[in-house]
Amino acid sequence: MKISSYQELEAYKKSYELVKQIYEMTSTFPKEEVYGMVSQMRRASISIPTNIAEGYMRGSKEYIQFLKIALGSTAELSTLLTLSRDLKFCLVSDFEVSFGLNLEITKLLRTYVNKLTQYARP
Repeated sequence: MKISSYQELEAYKKSYELVKQIYEMTSTFPKEEVYGMVSQMRRASISIPTNIAEGYMRGSKEYIQFLKIALGSTAELSTLLTLSRDLKFCLVSDFEVSFGLNLEITKLLRTYVNKLTQYARP
């Protein structure tokens, strides 16, 4: 089956949902974190689907690089999620849902990068 749009990619769909979860979760963080962790978590989460989309539209050569940027954002978000849990800024249940989804996205992105790298080799 050929993908005709980045919106059909599972990693894109899941990362879009993750952004909404992160926005909702961070809305309950302490007010003094609005320009700290809240901003950083939101930017990291938004970076995932936007890089998937932009890379897809640019074409195969650049796509791998954009997927790697999205992958880096999943690592950044993983750290921020763990820290927010440890600082008790969020409910453990919210952490588990978001962290689990972020892990799924990470695995999907690694698979995409590996497959595209294989096809790009001469």
